[in-house]
Amino acid sequence: MPDHPSTRTESDSMGSIPVPADALWGASTARAVANFRVSGWPMPPRIIHALGRIKAEAARVNAELGLLDPPLAEAIATAADQVAGGEHDGQFPVDVFQTGSGTSTHMNANEVIATLAAARLGSAVHPNDHVNRGQSSNDVIPTAIHLAAAEALGEALVPALHRLEGALADKAWAFRDVLKTGRTHLQDAVPVRLGQVFGGYAAQARGARHRLEAARAALGEVALGGTAVGTGVNPHPAFAARVCARLSEADGLAVREAPDHFAAQGSLDGIVAASATVRGAALALAKVAGDIAWLASGPRAGLGEITLPAVQPGSSIMPGKVNPVLCESLLMVCAHVVGADAAVAACAPYARFELAAMLPVAGWHLVTAVELLAAATDGFTERCVKGIEATAEGPAKVERGLALATALVPVLGYDRATAIAKAAAESGRTVREVARELSGLSEADLTRLLDPARMTGPGLPDRDG
Repeated sequence: MPDHPSTRTESDSMGSIPVPADALWGASTARAVANFRVSGWPMPPRIIHALGRIKAEAARVNAELGLLDPPLAEAIATAADQVAGGEHDGQFPVDVFQTGSGTSTHMNANEVIATLAAARLGSAVHPNDHVNRGQSSNDVIPTAIHLAAAEALGEALVPALHRLEGALADKAWAFRDVLKTGRTHLQDAVPVRLGQVFGGYAAQARGARHRLEAARAALGEVALGGTAVGTGVNPHPAFAARVCARLSEADGLAVREAPDHFAAQGSLDGIVAASATVRGAALALAKVAGDIAWLASGPRAGLGEITLPAVQPGSSIMPGKVNPVLCESLLMVCAHVVGADAAVAACAPYARFELAAMLPVAGWHLVTAVELLAAATDGFTERCVKGIEATAEGPAKVERGLALATALVPVLGYDRATAIAKAAAESGRTVREVARELSGLSEADLTRLLDPARMTGPGLPDRDG
């Protein structure tokens, strides 16, 4: 006979149920563990930690309002602080695919905190009557998701984008004098500076960062105070505002009670908006990573205008092959983030009447997407972008570019410049060589007009110098 772990018996309104003897949780969590054997994915730790912060400040506020005895409140707050600090992450086993309100995870937190508080206090602490005083899953869980996502943005993704922006800006400066062929529609276009290209990438990272900072600030509007359906039944009228004020001090985020709890609890609008902004950042990063992989393609049969750090062998069969693996890692995460956002969007229509009943999976996808994108961005920055070097390929191709004929248009007109470009293409000669024969321009004029460095800035050519 196999050994079975020792158990104890816990009871709730549905009767008795065995619980692992060393578990801090009780009957409600045990039922959820038994009911939701789906993915093996628990709620993200950040959401659990946010629940701990909410419970800690709620207990302190309830003591201030005379609704909990101070020693009891302090025991609850201390236990909740431990949960917030990640000391008991292993005590939160409930699968993400659970009740749509997140009640199972919420009760898991209430039970763990009650057990810890009771041990500290030396007397019974009730998970509902005491730990959950003035609260409901329907306002606490969306609040926890908002706080967790805001924390992940502020601590992980926004700083990662800032670091990437700085690395790209450094390359923009280093490559400021490197000329290369511009490309539109995957076809040759007028010359650009490699520094301008990387400056554009830096600006994309900066724009994504600014949008995420705005999304983080918007997540500070929370559902706490609406309790079951948005009416705010049961808590003290000052409860939510005071808890939000305390959370603001602790989180460095302007946490405030939603002006309309029916909107806050009856929709996923705030989560959907934040997820869409994260998706936007992922799409910007995908453009940057994709371009960089293309610019480094080759080394002999591709563009080869930059080189990437060789961080690992690229093939199990081809000797010496090195692949843009950091670009690909980031691109795969970007694809995952787009899928995560689609999942969040798919949850939104299931917010029916007074409850958004897809909260756990929406919160899981949002927080996980932020954390994955931050990690992949940091890897891309440190192990790829910082080691990029320019090659001689970009400048070498500029002189042979047919788009140099664009500089002749203000002087010769579009049709004559086109004829020169076509003749160059058909003969395999350069635009400069053909223009010497067909344009009637002096060598000095051609030197000035067909200067690729001059073409990388605004303005019209001056035929007379």
